Amino acid sequence: MQPNVILETNFENLKLLKRGKVRDIYDLGDALLIVSTDRISAFDVVMNDGIPFKGIVLTKLSEFWFRFTNEIVENHLITTDVEKFPSQCEPYKEILKDRSMLVKKTEVIPIECVVRGYLSGSGWEEYKKSKSVCGVQLPDGLVESDKLPYPIFTPATKEEIGKHDINITEEEAKKKVGKEVIEFVKTKSLEIYKACFDYAFTRGIIIADTKMEFGKINDKIILIDELLTPDSSRFWQIEKYKAGQPQESLDKQFLRDYLIKIGFNRQPPPPKLPDEIIQKTSEKYLEIYKILVGKYLY
Repeated sequence: MQPNVILETNFENLKLLKRGKVRDIYDLGDALLIVSTDRISAFDVVMNDGIPFKGIVLTKLSEFWFRFTNEIVENHLITTDVEKFPSQCEPYKEILKDRSMLVKKTEVIPIECVVRGYLSGSGWEEYKKSKSVCGVQLPDGLVESDKLPYPIFTPATKEEIGKHDINITEEEAKKKVGKEVIEFVKTKSLEIYKACFDYAFTRGIIIADTKMEFGKINDKIILIDELLTPDSSRFWQIEKYKAGQPQESLDKQFLRDYLIKIGFNRQPPPPKLPDEIIQKTSEKYLEIYKILVGKYLY
């Protein structure tokens, strides 16, 4: 089965609140409707080509993890069942099915809560220069993709479309949103990472790193946005893992690697993606869902 690739939604009877890199968010009054499109971004640039099944994988995998971590911290998910959505969503049911979440409204905490268990990506680049990541000092002699002595919390700023998120220290994060807030989200982020890492490991997957977001509702901090998807995490297969080199991954890194290979300058406009890159990216999203959840999406 090949679904329609949805790059953008325009529901004329619903109030569009925001269009993010991947998600279209509608304000339904008492709640928000988050629609995961098939858009994909790399280096904070949104590609013109969509990835089949991507929005469905993001929604279904987030739902899986939200339920898995519900006892660690409350999250914003109300339901993904379109039959339980408010009546004004009825005309758009076919588009919304499997790719949308009805969620609680929150005041977003403007910090990306990144947890790293392995040294990769921007963390590896920073380590090579300073032997630290976001102010966290690390041992000498680590190599690319090395497992860290323990998972570390490395926050980043949450920037608008077109701007790059910037890695910051924990102290800088505290200045932005407050000491108590950062201590809470750090504790919960590390707890979530450990629980999900341990589960994924039993399925043959290493969660190298991931990012989470939190929001406030009536002074309570809850988990929001997406959780442990191929957009927000690096997933490596244990059997293929080898420290000292980049890893083959079941996530967005495949697309980033292609863009680096063709010399993309990380600025709009994006290049046209070849059909085989689109197909392979889609396959990786579907495969990580199958491995982690234990069943085929279709």
